[in-house]
Amino acid sequence: MAVSQTEERSTDLHVNEEQKSAGRIFDGATLQRLYTFVRPYQSRFYLLVFLILLAAVLAPITPLLIRYTIDNEIAGGDSKGLSLMLAAMVGILVIQAFMQFANTYLSGWLGQHVIRDIRVQLYQKILHLRLKFFDNTPIGRLVTRTISDVETLADVFTEGMAAIAGDILQLVLIIGVMYYTDWRLATISLSMVPLMLLSTYIFKEKIKASFNEVRTAVSNLNAFVQEHITGMNIVQIFGSEKIEAEKFQQINDEHRKANIRSIWYYSIYFPVADILAAAGTGLVVWYGAREILNSQVTFGTVTAFVMFINLFFRPIRMLADRFNTLQMGIVSTDRILKLLDSDDYTQNDGSYIPTKLRGNVEFENVWFAYNDENWVLRDISFQVNEGQTVAFVGATGAGKSSIINLLSRFYDINQGHIRIDGHDLHDYELGALRRNIGVVLQDVFLFSDTIQNNITLGDPRISQEKMIEAAKLVGVHDFIERLPGGYQYNVMERGATLSVGQRQLISFVRAMVQDPRIIVLDEATSSVDTETEELIQAAIEKLMKGRTAIVIAHRLSTIQKANKIIVVDKGQLVEQGTHEELLQQEGTYANLYRMQYKEMA
Repeated sequence: MAVSQTEERSTDLHVNEEQKSAGRIFDGATLQRLYTFVRPYQSRFYLLVFLILLAAVLAPITPLLIRYTIDNEIAGGDSKGLSLMLAAMVGILVIQAFMQFANTYLSGWLGQHVIRDIRVQLYQKILHLRLKFFDNTPIGRLVTRTISDVETLADVFTEGMAAIAGDILQLVLIIGVMYYTDWRLATISLSMVPLMLLSTYIFKEKIKASFNEVRTAVSNLNAFVQEHITGMNIVQIFGSEKIEAEKFQQINDEHRKANIRSIWYYSIYFPVADILAAAGTGLVVWYGAREILNSQVTFGTVTAFVMFINLFFRPIRMLADRFNTLQMGIVSTDRILKLLDSDDYTQNDGSYIPTKLRGNVEFENVWFAYNDENWVLRDISFQVNEGQTVAFVGATGAGKSSIINLLSRFYDINQGHIRIDGHDLHDYELGALRRNIGVVLQDVFLFSDTIQNNITLGDPRISQEKMIEAAKLVGVHDFIERLPGGYQYNVMERGATLSVGQRQLISFVRAMVQDPRIIVLDEATSSVDTETEELIQAAIEKLMKGRTAIVIAHRLSTIQKANKIIVVDKGQLVEQGTHEELLQQEGTYANLYRMQYKEMA
């Protein structure tokens, strides 16, 4: 079955993004930005460049020594000179082996340290992005950025600019030495170079396109697998296993085809390169043998040129691969930098940290839209005084959850003002604001970790005594203690080993342990049974004393004691008052109440 149109549009946009990034090997701006990550390790980087260039300089020396040894020491029968030359060659081989070890280790060390730093910066950036960003970006694509794209950068340091510079220098030096030694043999040796360069260019272009396809396919695979494993309960509830398997097979086939195309190009290019190198060697041997018989060229010179050809064609074969490695590094760097440079994050521009928040909340003429087109909230104005409990009711999609999202600055309003204790939300330091607002959502998320870490989220300011006290107030301490390991019990991914009600109670403790001045409950009791709901309601009555509470609930029976009930319809406030006042108005709230009363009857 074909993938959905939404997925196709997302993939097309992503492919276009990849194609725009492709084709740029020496992107100065991107390489300069990449160098900023190298700067803390620049001494090792420059040492690596020096060793690579030194290895290129030493490469032509061995063939020259062999030429001299054959034509002088061996031909002259000088055993002492032969021993000295052999010792010199062994010494150079040892030096080259050491430099190869140093190059491999330094490039790997540098690459791993740089990608560690980039990955940390990238994750810190992701932590501060707006929720709107995650609404529009598949999670699997962010995983690709953080894992696969960053990993690609490691290859830039092992086979990137420095290695390319070393290969080019080696080629230039070998050509110079070859023509200095014998211009006729040099010309014959290099007769295959135009064909080699042509095949290398064709290979580079083909493998570049296939690599882009592979990267796009990997990103699409990550996005699809992450989303559908997360939503596996929906897949199985509606019996869509076969349909989803067909979708996955289609995306996986694209990944397979892209990889096979790259394998195909490699399987053609390297044999062609070997054939051209062998042809060059054959021409040198053929011509050199004739010249040796005519006493025009020495045997040592022909032997040296055979070695020169191998030294010359090897970096040419590698250059195509190195260029593509560098280009994929540029593409990955572009995508990483685009994420790092994103301004789609909540600006923490405030500096006000209250000594103690009172909890007066005011919305004044607030307008809000998620996509800047369709208004979700229209001219919302209300006030919640310190210690009051205000409840919002209304149909699904009316805008209730958007109100609490704005209060915690998960999203920013388009127009109007939101104030707490008379200060605009933007005046508050973001961490201080959110620590004073305890939020319990309908969809509870627990990490694959212990109950203690899910409650404290690793905050060292929360002591175990404070955590246990909050758990006792909510009424779950005894339940947690009965679990294997108590507070050290691992709830597994998304709290899979706990019931819905148990997860909800733990999330309630997580909010309460921060000792917030404002409590926000978004359908907090909609997914629990009556007994668990009674536990929560009992805890709420204890914890709401002296705190401001904002409650969103479908069960109107849970909010009848609220100081004020606000009815929201299509993004507007249509009614507000106490439970009794709203019933007397015979409006939207009264109708909702009667409908629920009939359902319960």
